[in-house]
Amino acid sequence: MLRTALAAQRLSEASPAWSLLRAQHAGPVVAMLGAHLAGDEKRLPAPVLFERLEEDLAVLRDHGFDLPRTAQAYCATWRDAGFLIRRAAEGAREETFELSAGALTAIRFVTQLIDPPQSVTESRLSTILERVRELAVLTDPDATSRLAALQEQRDRLDAEIARVSAGDFEVLAPERAVERARDILTLAEELPADFARVRSEMEQLNRSLRERLIEQADSRGTVLDDIFRGVDHLAESDAGRSFTGFYSLILDAERSTAFEDDVAGLLDRPFAAELAPAQARVLRRMLPSLQDRSAEVHDVMTAFSRSLRRFVQSQEFQEDRRINRLLREALRDAMGLPDSVPPYQRTTLRLDLAAVPLDSVAVLRLHNPADSETTTDVTTREAPPVDVAALRELSRAAEIDMAELTGNVNDVLARRGPVTIAEVLAERPATQGVASVVGLLVLAEQHAAALDGGETVRWTSTTGVPRTGTVPLYLFEEALP
Repeated sequence: MLRTALAAQRLSEASPAWSLLRAQHAGPVVAMLGAHLAGDEKRLPAPVLFERLEEDLAVLRDHGFDLPRTAQAYCATWRDAGFLIRRAAEGAREETFELSAGALTAIRFVTQLIDPPQSVTESRLSTILERVRELAVLTDPDATSRLAALQEQRDRLDAEIARVSAGDFEVLAPERAVERARDILTLAEELPADFARVRSEMEQLNRSLRERLIEQADSRGTVLDDIFRGVDHLAESDAGRSFTGFYSLILDAERSTAFEDDVAGLLDRPFAAELAPAQARVLRRMLPSLQDRSAEVHDVMTAFSRSLRRFVQSQEFQEDRRINRLLREALRDAMGLPDSVPPYQRTTLRLDLAAVPLDSVAVLRLHNPADSETTTDVTTREAPPVDVAALRELSRAAEIDMAELTGNVNDVLARRGPVTIAEVLAERPATQGVASVVGLLVLAEQHAAALDGGETVRWTSTTGVPRTGTVPLYLFEEALP
């Protein structure tokens, strides 16, 4: 009794299933998470789940439920409570959410309370009797009794074959067939929680193995030696062996084909019409769903095993072990400081905090063009007359007026003979400021003769400030084209 009480007390504080059942909004949480993550879809991208939950929250609020927070805030709370598991999606930038094993257990429990199965059924009793008989035969070490059991089973099969050959057999009544089909579906409902539990155990085992590698002494420990010898601790664990047996069974081509044929035959029978559409869909999708989920867990096991082996072979654990030792030494020194250094004493240590905020990908919000749509009617106005002079000034401000500069050079050249850039600017001031000086240099490089030395040029900027500069000496001798 005491052992049970202590275990129940521990689970009441640590089990996500127990926490979900006693949560403040347990009813809406079970309904929403069960609707979106406990059915055909077991994992959803974060934005998709947020959008669906927002719609559910709006419906629940309209019916009196006090749910003031956003879907994103609720998902963060449920993740911290252990109801949801957030993972990075492979090959995508967005994160995904899925139910934890505890949440699946709680949702299945509430579902059974809402729609309880029949307490005693013939099919369940038959299953129990068959399983007990099979276990008794398979564990019997006496060859004589096992032979007797097998002889009895063969006689029973021979008698059944003779009756069927003579046409003397009964088809299972529709109500009993529906009862057995529902018992099968009840057993299948436990499988998602089993898959989640196996994956959680694999993650915990992988984490514990890495911790043992980092925290063990410098001499090679048991785990390290095993990994170097090729031992796969994940596959050799209890959960790994159980799942490996299940995985090999579900991938057996002969059994899989026979299972699909049996399901197709069952759904074509008249009694299948009494099953709910959801139940028929689960029965039809049972094998593909089992194969998909088991392949996913198998990939996780394989990835963890390869990552652990690579972690050891690349000697990364040595660096992590050194960091772990330094952290422990720092913590040990910090624990002894309060005895010699007051906590309010100012130190000379300066720590530069990082300026880059760390946020989850799920908090990013995509730009919605609809948010900037114009809600008022567009007013049409008549265009004002074009100011040609203003357009000419804009054009001059945007580019150098080479035609004006060419005319200035030709005019001064015609009156004075060969001239330099400074002499041109002395008679024809730079109307575009330094842009006119640059334009004259371009014309000089193309049409003037370069001389040794330089000369001082003067101009007024577009803001009215006098400027002075030195440019290479060029001599314009002929009129520019």
